[in-house]
Amino acid sequence: MEKIQVKARAKINLTLDVLGKRPDGYHEVETIMQTIELHDVVVLEEAEHGIDVTASNPLLPGGESNIAYRAARLMMDEFGIKKGIRIRIDKNIPVAAGLAGGSADAAAVMKGLNRLWGLGLSQEDLLTKGALLGSDVPFCIRGGTALARGRGEIIHSLPDVPEIWLVLVKPSLEVSTAEIYKNFRPERVTRRPDTRAMINALQTGDLRRIIENLANVLESVTLERYPAVLQLKRVMEESGLPMPLMSGSGPSVFGIAEDRVAAEKAAERLKAQMPGVFVEVSRMYPAEQQEFREKR
Repeated sequence: MEKIQVKARAKINLTLDVLGKRPDGYHEVETIMQTIELHDVVVLEEAEHGIDVTASNPLLPGGESNIAYRAARLMMDEFGIKKGIRIRIDKNIPVAAGLAGGSADAAAVMKGLNRLWGLGLSQEDLLTKGALLGSDVPFCIRGGTALARGRGEIIHSLPDVPEIWLVLVKPSLEVSTAEIYKNFRPERVTRRPDTRAMINALQTGDLRRIIENLANVLESVTLERYPAVLQLKRVMEESGLPMPLMSGSGPSVFGIAEDRVAAEKAAERLKAQMPGVFVEVSRMYPAEQQEFREKR
């Protein structure tokens, strides 16, 4: 039986703007998304029949409710695949954290099965199919730095950023994305992203301007409903991470550091202040380095 191992990388939102409600019930967004080094490992192994999903994190469902399962079913139904697949997810990305962990796993399954079974799908083909599973899946397939529009599925790649280090913190609570969008009110937003300014800052590698242009309108909902996230932002700033920002609908918050040493020092301070809370030093990851290794 053949086996493939795929890295499923998390994402953060450097900017996130909500432009309005769509006729289909989704919200129209404009967001600059960025792959980071933090990743799950997805192992795909052929089986005689069926789809079997197991995960190292017991909070992750195993059956049809798992988006990785649905990704495999989509690919198998599309191509009439009769053989089975075993999917093992070694989970490092926190669950329900605003980091697209589930979408990253689904993207890894699609890319891995395309390779494992020689389906010959282009990246554009995978992006189109990925959008059927979830708004973040197309970005997770492409990776790197990108501007996403629509409900998040329309992806425009941007030039890769220079090496930028960050500290990621996920407080011990879960936030429902549907809840946050349902309660979003444009009139409560005090600071909207300047998408063009952020793109210019990324293209020039100006770290100060990148930090200054971090913005996420969903903070207007999450910080009010979950004061612990607001407090976390304050603690991170006191630890040497200027203008920390929530990713997605939260509750994860990231702060950009001057370099790796500064990130590690800030992370140590945060771990000491918040024992048991997920704190991770990571870095932004360019698209061309996203790869998977085949094992036979």
